[in-house]
Amino acid sequence: MTVNANVTPRAPADLCQTGIEGFDDIVNGGLPRNRMYLVLGEPGVGKTTLALQFLLAGAAKGEKGLYITLSETKAELNEVAASHGWDLTAISLFELAAMEAQIRSDAETTFFSPSEIELNRTTRVLLDQVEAINPSRVVFDSLSEVRLMSETALRYRRQILHLKQFFAGKKCTVLMLDDNSSSGEVDDQVESLAHGVVLLTKTSPDFGVSRRQLMVKKIRSVRFREGYHDLLMVTGGLVVFPRLVAAEHHVPFPAETVPSGIAGLDRLLGGGIDRGTSTIFMGPAGTGKSTLTMRFALSAAERGEHVLFFTFDETTRTLLSRSRQLGFSLEPHLESGRIKVQQIDPAEISPGELAYHIKQAVQSDGARMIVIDSLNGFLHAMPDQRHLILQLHELLSFLNQQGVASLMVLTQQGIVGTMQSPLDLTYLADTVVLLRYFEAAGAVRQVVSVIKKRSGNHERTIRELKMTGGGIEVGEPLQGFHGILTGVPVMKKGGEEL
Repeated sequence: MTVNANVTPRAPADLCQTGIEGFDDIVNGGLPRNRMYLVLGEPGVGKTTLALQFLLAGAAKGEKGLYITLSETKAELNEVAASHGWDLTAISLFELAAMEAQIRSDAETTFFSPSEIELNRTTRVLLDQVEAINPSRVVFDSLSEVRLMSETALRYRRQILHLKQFFAGKKCTVLMLDDNSSSGEVDDQVESLAHGVVLLTKTSPDFGVSRRQLMVKKIRSVRFREGYHDLLMVTGGLVVFPRLVAAEHHVPFPAETVPSGIAGLDRLLGGGIDRGTSTIFMGPAGTGKSTLTMRFALSAAERGEHVLFFTFDETTRTLLSRSRQLGFSLEPHLESGRIKVQQIDPAEISPGELAYHIKQAVQSDGARMIVIDSLNGFLHAMPDQRHLILQLHELLSFLNQQGVASLMVLTQQGIVGTMQSPLDLTYLADTVVLLRYFEAAGAVRQVVSVIKKRSGNHERTIRELKMTGGGIEVGEPLQGFHGILTGVPVMKKGGEEL
């Protein structure tokens, strides 16, 4: 958050709540009342939906709302409301078509410039409507029409200043919508007049749904959370997912070890993974990474803990079927709610939404273990790798400070020999468990080892991993081999190479 020691906290009565989930949290409780705010964004990004939610939130508190539309009709606004299941009868709607006849008549009886007369008469009719209704909340949609009628930047600025001065005396909280979100000189001047500026953006990836984000560019004398926040438009309105700041969420928790229930694996890990740490299970496809995380989840559920399992790469049905084939079943714990499996489509979810769901699972549902299977799917949900590192770092820091055990799967490219990762994330994890294939005696076998563990001692041996209908077995250290991690080891017996 932006920190300013000179800012005096405002009472709830001085704040205008928007009714948009997550947004009021970003602006520290709501927008200061009786001020003018500029909402910027290209067409289709959600400005109208935001404005209607703002007015409906006021109507729910008994506040009068007025929507002045210069670019849309009442019918179009009612269609937008109907798509969200809203009723706008408590809100006054005033459209440009209702005033055109009067404006045209006035313009024909004067020798002044028609555009100047149109602007002045339009403004007068609008302000007369505000005087008559005396609303507490006003939406002005949109400034693009005023810009066109003004023709010059100077006249446009003067007109906005006139509107600001008028509304300041009416005790109105005003949202000015503008679909010109460029950073040109004209917009910069208007932004300087507004008490606050909110920017909505939309990007369209090559595949998947469009990604929307919201950023508060400024609100005078208010602490707000800076940066971009993921935004979702659903039936019922906009939902904002505030950017996660791990430093705000520290809670004390006991230091303890979380075992897997597999004796050989727990010996490798020095007893297990530690509470409040993150672990990456990495290796080529099929080596057992997801299976080991399932075994940790089962062990936690058997101790009465809540586990949240995010799967990007497999369906829930496949996950459950594989667990049964290995001799253990997750169904009883799914039915009891100890384990929750959420299948994630990376083309349909934003990183901010995923982080929000994880935060809710930890703080509201009491989840003590989070599994992300896999980070490759998480990577595909990100717009670029640079943001992935920042998002994942903040998420893991949050989970660590909450005392949650975080388990992540990272699939490497290749089968044997040199492995490559889509992105090096090992430095973010406290513990790295490495799995590999190797060939011996005419068979393909699997091994597991622990490369690092920041929170304590661990074995530096390599153990064979077997998965059968009887369960998961981690054997004794493979002391008779050299070069196992290359995939083609050399076996030695009696000092002689075989």
